Amino acid sequence: MQHTRSITSYLPVNKFVFYADAINEDDLWNGFEKRLQTGNDLGERMTNAFRELFMQGFQNICIIGSDCLELDTEILNAAFTALVNTDIIIGPATDGGYYSLGMQKDCTVVFTKNNWGESSVYDTTIAIIKENNLQYLPLKMLNDVDTAEDLTEDFTIEKIRNI
Repeated sequence: MQHTRSITSYLPVNKFVFYADAINEDDLWNGFEKRLQTGNDLGERMTNAFRELFMQGFQNICIIGSDCLELDTEILNAAFTALVNTDIIIGPATDGGYYSLGMQKDCTVVFTKNNWGESSVYDTTIAIIKENNLQYLPLKMLNDVDTAEDLTEDFTIEKIRNI
């Protein structure tokens, strides 16, 4: 999470953290607006987060996971730039999911019909995007960290401690 904070801190955008269970008022996310997730599964929670922010007037909204050590500020800046001209950006992860998804308008239909946590999430999401005639731009494929085996040689424990 320290890596995610470091690559997002200086982005010139409003920043939110959506907590799963309870908001921690005194953690490393001070300075970010804190909200609580609502919904029964990951798709519902992402849908509700996007809709909440769209209803508040935000546009070009990107969500990112906190488990992608290859993600950097350059990729995030490119994602926000791309959203000016496309409905959706999506950052595929090597495990078949995605590390980021952004929308310039409410396209939360993409969170339906998915089996969260399975290796088909990215492909299912792309199929839904195409079924709904939405424009999309894939970002660079990156490795996210779900297990210890997901750590590559580039991300040794010592390097992670120094992030």
